Amino acid sequence: MTNKTSRIRIFDTTLRDGEQTPGVSLTADDKIEIAGQLSKLGVDVIEAGFPSSSEGEKKVVREIARAGLEPEICALTRATKGDIDAAIDCDVDLIHVFIPTSSVQMKYAVNLTPEQVLSSTVESIEYVKKHGFKCEFSPMDATRSEIGFLKKVCQAAESAGMDSLNVPDTVGIMIPKATIKLIEELKTVVRNVPISTHCHDDFGLAVANSLAAVEAGASQVHVAVNGLGERAGNASLEEVVMALHLIYKYKTGVNTRLIYSTSRLVSSLSGINVQANKAIVGENAFAHESGIHTRGVTEKPLTFEPINPELVGRTRKLVAGKLAGTRGIKAELEEIGIHPTERQLQEVVQRVKELGDKGKMVTDADLFALTSAVMGEVIGEEKIVDLSDLAVITGVKVIPTASVRLILNGKEYVAAETGVGPVDAVLKAIQKLTNNLENIRLSEYRLEAITGGSNAVAEVVIKVEDEKGNIVSARAAREDIVMASVEAMINGINKLLLKNRKQGTKK
Repeated sequence: MTNKTSRIRIFDTTLRDGEQTPGVSLTADDKIEIAGQLSKLGVDVIEAGFPSSSEGEKKVVREIARAGLEPEICALTRATKGDIDAAIDCDVDLIHVFIPTSSVQMKYAVNLTPEQVLSSTVESIEYVKKHGFKCEFSPMDATRSEIGFLKKVCQAAESAGMDSLNVPDTVGIMIPKATIKLIEELKTVVRNVPISTHCHDDFGLAVANSLAAVEAGASQVHVAVNGLGERAGNASLEEVVMALHLIYKYKTGVNTRLIYSTSRLVSSLSGINVQANKAIVGENAFAHESGIHTRGVTEKPLTFEPINPELVGRTRKLVAGKLAGTRGIKAELEEIGIHPTERQLQEVVQRVKELGDKGKMVTDADLFALTSAVMGEVIGEEKIVDLSDLAVITGVKVIPTASVRLILNGKEYVAAETGVGPVDAVLKAIQKLTNNLENIRLSEYRLEAITGGSNAVAEVVIKVEDEKGNIVSARAAREDIVMASVEAMINGINKLLLKNRKQGTKK
């Protein structure tokens, strides 16, 4: 290894490149919550977003920059004054300027000549520095760029005043040996600023290439929680950090014991589930089922565990085919930082037992979904709307029809509706009744099967909106998709009605 430092900086791009994951759209509140967690985690830089992309994005980047968080807050910009001005307006600590340097991207992505790319690089970096900001520069698609031209651009960027050079493997085509060679080549012309790397996972090599760059002398790595990002994603924070700590014996500022809780938060807010066999944070990462493994880790964990699970906020799991009772479930939830009330815990246990009685083994993902749904429910005397009875008829030649009996403000009401399917019919019937209280409509509906199989627990996430533009979200998790939909809808309506009542009281 040629790296002269034992401390590697972690540049987190979950909120920028991670949000570009297909299907992910984080709200402003989501991004602020994740930024706060990343600060606790101890990353060195948070790339908060791309301010010039929209007014909403600019606003949330500014909010994160002014939140008083420990990491440096970074904004991404193209090599244009308009983009840079938008970042300057956000009061960030660091402006990350990028421009393509490969022939294919210069021609087809930005329609610029090499000479124009070179001049734009210098002008944009000088413009950032003129306004008193730190600047990280990325020659986009560096790994497919002609090496002579790439060196020329990087050398010009250093002369223009960049504070760090980031080398992106934009389409994930590198292998570790080639990564080492490229970083070493660039170090012959970039001598006075640190080098960073940003690797994509198109061939599953993002983490390996990131570590290879460190071997060659890079002192900063771009990562994303759970490996989120464009296409196949970025180098995963949890894998890079743990490899640096335990294999390479380097230090980072990351509190590894918060890795798992950070992963769960990002998974929940992004809607992207972590695959069960994902290293470090996957459901099975520290689970043991076979006899020899179970005996081995019981006697001496090192036999089958290269990582102490507590080091990343996990505990060892010996899979026995069925879940424990109340105390076991409580311990499982506390492991990931979830603390239900006694009443909520009893409801979770009851639902787990119902699944167990049907022969289903409840996984961590199932338990997390069930608990999230229970803890988000409006319960007890606060309920304005409650389900009394439900009947659904559907079939090959039968129009799906739902009959619903609800308790509204203590009175019983019945309605029936048809729909394109049983879920559509029952939600229409509920809305028909609750319109007597307030005009509430379903604005978003998302269904997710948490685990495989015909008896999978289905998690339904909905958003409801009233005529004043107030929006709330709610979720429910059941084996029965119709019941999960009904519970989520009623819970959302209750939350919205309670919110309106409280606002009315304040007035």
